[in-house]
Amino acid sequence: MSVHLDNEILLLKKKILHLSAIVENSVIKAVKSVTENDVELAKQVIEEDNIIDQMEIELEEECLKIIALHQPVAHDLRYVVACLKINNDLERIGDLAVNIAERTKKIAEDENRELPFDFTEMMEKTQIMLDQCLSAFIENDVFLANQVSLMDDEIDQMNRDIYNKVKRMIKKKSKKTSYYLHLLGVSRQLERIGDYATNIAEDVIYMIEGRIVRHTNDHPTPHTEINISELDADR
Repeated sequence: MSVHLDNEILLLKKKILHLSAIVENSVIKAVKSVTENDVELAKQVIEEDNIIDQMEIELEEECLKIIALHQPVAHDLRYVVACLKINNDLERIGDLAVNIAERTKKIAEDENRELPFDFTEMMEKTQIMLDQCLSAFIENDVFLANQVSLMDDEIDQMNRDIYNKVKRMIKKKSKKTSYYLHLLGVSRQLERIGDYATNIAEDVIYMIEGRIVRHTNDHPTPHTEINISELDADR
């Protein structure tokens, strides 16, 4: 590896880490806006998404420039390709944080804004997944990357549990259907963030070993989709 390419890749890593820190903070603030009914914090998450979008564009251009000018091969090429994919996943996670913040604004419109379930554990596990997949990236740690996929199963189960609770609550209080569906939307966004963290972990495995682990025999548990027609039919 030339010294110049080495410096370019080091700079690329720093930019990815900077973006990941901003995205992770955005997720934390979005969930906090729900649990604390903080509409102003939700607006802040929405406004700051432009920063994430701009950083994502700059990082993509940086990756393409490295490929065009230096024509990296083997591990160096896999590293840049992994950065391209991780960059995109981080931007999508930022979008999901915005979706959660948008739910906060809707939830705040309800007169009785009690939270019938606690998002804290789900949020904490999602944050741990983000931390671990990025640590796996920094430390070239395949074992840590594999652990992220295991945690994704836990978050999927939490999402299914909340889905079932929402079905029961709608049966009891059908007038609050819209409110409960917004809460379910928060759960769904967190579950999808877990999916993107898993994608990053899979990209890390590819980067280190050159092995594509998507579409292998280790399929994740199917996701629970929000089926509004089913909820309505049960009322």
